[in-house]
Amino acid sequence: MSAMTAKQTRSTVTPCLRYRDAPRAIEWLCETFGFEKQLIVPGQYGEIRHAQLVFGNGMIMLGSTAVQNDYGKLIKQPDDIGGMQTQTISLSVNDATEIYQRVKRTGVEIILDLVEAPYGGRGFTCRDLEGHVWSIGEYDPWAELPKHMQDHGQVQGG
Repeated sequence: MSAMTAKQTRSTVTPCLRYRDAPRAIEWLCETFGFEKQLIVPGQYGEIRHAQLVFGNGMIMLGSTAVQNDYGKLIKQPDDIGGMQTQTISLSVNDATEIYQRVKRTGVEIILDLVEAPYGGRGFTCRDLEGHVWSIGEYDPWAELPKHMQDHGQVQGG
């Protein structure tokens, strides 16, 4: 069913975020995680009306909380809801240790320390400058599962 409804494009799932200081967040995401700016649409007062940042074949879109529109009214910032999240973002990287060291230097909160995952690769979880939760790891969700996981009935779907 999804093949019939999914658009044939580089990435069919694009997380969208809002930041109080979107220009600063864009710089931080690029310098710390390695995103690249694809499109930045500034507003007349320094806010970001729309931005697209790419990472490999993935993308996030973001904008300033100052931009008041119907879509923006649907989104709360993490500190508006006690730091809780209803979803998080996961980045697949070649070297989680390198990104971990960059993140630590910025002083943001590391929620889950760098560890070797039982399903493969090293990874960690942190908050960004405004409290959004990011999991960064070497695990490739598209790769074939390790044999020991396949043998224990842990494979679902088809």
